[in-house]
Amino acid sequence: MGWFEAVVLGVVQGLTEFLPISSSAHLRLVGEAFGWDDPGAAFTAITQIGTEAAVLLYFRHDIARIIGAWVSSLFRSERRGDPDARMGWLIIVGSIPIVVLGLLFQDQIETTLRDLRIVATALIVFSLILYWADRVGAKKRELGDLTVPHGIIYGLAQAMALIPGVSRSGGTITAGLFLGYTRSAAARYSFLLAIPAVLGSGFFQAYEALTGDVEGAGVAWGPTILATVLAFGVGLAVIAWLLRYLAHGSFVPFVVYRIALGVLVLVLVQTGVFAAT
Repeated sequence: MGWFEAVVLGVVQGLTEFLPISSSAHLRLVGEAFGWDDPGAAFTAITQIGTEAAVLLYFRHDIARIIGAWVSSLFRSERRGDPDARMGWLIIVGSIPIVVLGLLFQDQIETTLRDLRIVATALIVFSLILYWADRVGAKKRELGDLTVPHGIIYGLAQAMALIPGVSRSGGTITAGLFLGYTRSAAARYSFLLAIPAVLGSGFFQAYEALTGDVEGAGVAWGPTILATVLAFGVGLAVIAWLLRYLAHGSFVPFVVYRIALGVLVLVLVQTGVFAAT
């Protein structure tokens, strides 16, 4: 991987990680469009450390409060009803599905599921589901209304993002809308829920690369680190913009974009411009 490629992919990662349009799909598609090799699941996971660092910075006060309340609740029974302590447990519970499924289907995630026909189909199908959820969702619940069953549903939706094209934020926000949460509340929980899974995946892939794992051995560390830093800066700006936008805007523009992109990719694959695998 060259430095220019790293700059482009880092910016793309930062722009698309938090928007409901799938960062893994865009990294795959941009590489194909420029004639670059597929950056691979390892590169994607490592650069996501940058975007999650943006989440840690943006929500640093919320995260510190949640961690403090959760740790306190382990030793003081009267703190177990604290909303922040509950949120800590709900993030843990919601992270279980993606950890389990990610380990079970790691090989398929890094190979079969990166087929562009699967990516394009996921972009289209899950955009329609997001549109439906945005139309029928009650949008009345806030984060204080979260329950363990809702946390599990959010977690299962997040696990669907193991398929490139689904979108981690898109999947969890869609689940939140179906459960009746406001757009902003669904997005905030989506960002917080992603922290353990994304950081865990990123550091796991980095560890495999450093120890000479076959899949990670090709990681070009200089360009990858640059891409990760760029993803952090761009991602931080996108978080701030998206939360402001969702206070009044809908997901229709993202739905239209996903459908148009998915159809374009299918056409390009069918005509031989893009290679499916």
